Amino acid sequence: MKVLDVGCGIGGPLIEIARFSSTLITGLNNNDYQISRGKELIFSAGLSEQCCFLKGDFMNMPIADNTFEAAYALQATPHAPDAQGVYSEIYRVLKPGKYFALDEWCLTDWFDPSNARHLAIKAEIELGDGLPDIRTTRQCVQAMNDAGFEVIFAKDLAEDFPCPWYRMMDPNKLSLTSFQCTRPGRIMTRAIVNILEFLHIAPAGSVEIYNFLQSASEGLLKGGREGIFTANFFVLGRKPLKETEIVNGSL
Repeated sequence: MKVLDVGCGIGGPLIEIARFSSTLITGLNNNDYQISRGKELIFSAGLSEQCCFLKGDFMNMPIADNTFEAAYALQATPHAPDAQGVYSEIYRVLKPGKYFALDEWCLTDWFDPSNARHLAIKAEIELGDGLPDIRTTRQCVQAMNDAGFEVIFAKDLAEDFPCPWYRMMDPNKLSLTSFQCTRPGRIMTRAIVNILEFLHIAPAGSVEIYNFLQSASEGLLKGGREGIFTANFFVLGRKPLKETEIVNGSL
């Protein structure tokens, strides 16, 4: 199968999926550095003949219609300025009858747009993670439908997790991996970044970037605790075999 990874980053999931599935995966990315790093990783993994990268904008893919036999996007399309727009592009490059799996960042039904605290948390996540207006789970499903997909399955998978998805960011859950989220951990990390930037080991602006990332972490933690934000809203969509095929499967 020819599979498209939409917004693949440096290819971590791409490599893992290629290993167990033997599929031919193309990673779409618009960042030269990430593509370069990704090529190094697939070469080290011995997957250069199975995986490749393509530079392009997922809102306007340099890919012909009906090219791929499957597609997925893992927490990449929240960065799209228009959900229906990116889903429509994925729909276009998929062959008829094939599937698109989506893991999205969304606001849940618990989000109240009239609640000032909820709005502040939403803004914090958007600022810290460089996101446009975060959509709700309902808006996500509607955008998939509007793009032409038949939505087969949609669920907040975080509801079934054995522990909260935000646990590693929780300073109250002490562990080696969450120490940097505690107050002492943050003070130490900021001091180290300050020193590295002062010595020109880290580039100028590193402290500012750290502060943005810290803001993002705090926003995600608050959103997760209050149940108004999920990092794991999963949607499975199918491109109909024919443009006239309706949702119930008849032609």
